[in-house]
Amino acid sequence: MDVGFIGLGRMGRAMAARLVAAGHRVRVWNRSPEAARAVEGAEPVGSAAEAFSGDAAFTMLADDAALRAVIVEGGLLDGPSRPAVHVGMSTVSVALARELAAVHERAGVPYISAPVFGRPDAAASGALNIIAAGDDGAIGRVQPLLDAMGSKTWRFGTEPEKANAVKLAGNFMIVSAIETMGEVAAFSEGHGIPGADVLAMLTGTLFAAPVYKNYGAMIMENRYEPPGFTLRLGLKDVRLALEAGEAASVPMPFASVLRDNLLDAIAHGDGDRDFAALATVAARRSGR
Repeated sequence: MDVGFIGLGRMGRAMAARLVAAGHRVRVWNRSPEAARAVEGAEPVGSAAEAFSGDAAFTMLADDAALRAVIVEGGLLDGPSRPAVHVGMSTVSVALARELAAVHERAGVPYISAPVFGRPDAAASGALNIIAAGDDGAIGRVQPLLDAMGSKTWRFGTEPEKANAVKLAGNFMIVSAIETMGEVAAFSEGHGIPGADVLAMLTGTLFAAPVYKNYGAMIMENRYEPPGFTLRLGLKDVRLALEAGEAASVPMPFASVLRDNLLDAIAHGDGDRDFAALATVAARRSGR
């Protein structure tokens, strides 16, 4: 298939490389041209408009502002050459996903929301879990491309914004797990028990799930660099969850606590460290 890919951060580069490895023609664009040149086998293009064409175009941009600037304000939907399907894989707000669905409908371009669960290593090995929502036929047309990037595609209906709501719910659970493990480690240390030993036991028994095991290992080893997903991006996602909760009249009191703790970590210089560095807040508050 002829594919365009816009946004080549840590995740985007790995995902575009998977499409190349699967034998597709992949045109890539990034604001920083060197990132586009780093995807071996892909074809760097000089503008986002050149990538926004073909059988499908994928976007993997950092936040609402970046996605709106490129797609809406950049006028890509008004151009003469547009893709058969646009697949938005960024973690963005529910409100923006709803807006994009309407804008694409007016332009006659199917829009699919397909955010992912997984860090860059999972993207590189094609092991992402992809959350997709949008027109069933459009999803079916790009399913071979999704299969190249992920181990499974989970469908959540025909309204694109529902995929973004699921993604925000999952990220809220991830940051909640990190906060819990940070507090457990500090609590254990306060009672003279090595926090790493307690986390090793718990993540190997009662909480032997990937999120607890993977982030628990990082906390036990104080391994927060290089980041797979920065703490600053984690704060963005918690804010989006709070915003979406308020829009649906759903109280999320613990999300407010997490937002403040993430701000605490950023204020202490940890914004560009891995998400797992949130655990340092509990340790610092307990004097350890």
